[in-house]
Amino acid sequence: MQISPSAFSSGLSGIQSGQRRVDQAAFDIAGSGLPQAQQTNQSNLNTAQNQVNPTPQNADANSPDLTESLVALRVGENEVRANARVVDTADEVLGTLIDTRA
Repeated sequence: MQISPSAFSSGLSGIQSGQRRVDQAAFDIAGSGLPQAQQTNQSNLNTAQNQVNPTPQNADANSPDLTESLVALRVGENEVRANARVVDTADEVLGTLIDTRA
């Protein structure tokens, strides 16, 4: 009786893929808008004197990238959780087969 490690391999590669997605999204989120922040702060100081409720002029410039990164972060998290369940299930099935065989 041979047990194929494909479920474990599939689960592990899925976890690694999700972790890479989370790492990339976190990197993108951490680095989003750094150069623009200095320009926005300076323009806010200049316009704050003339407006009652000043709004950043470049506020929407990085919004799509940040939104996509946040979505990718959540997708990566769900991917890791789902594949961790695959590994847990494969482990449980293997344990049951070993107990049944013994």
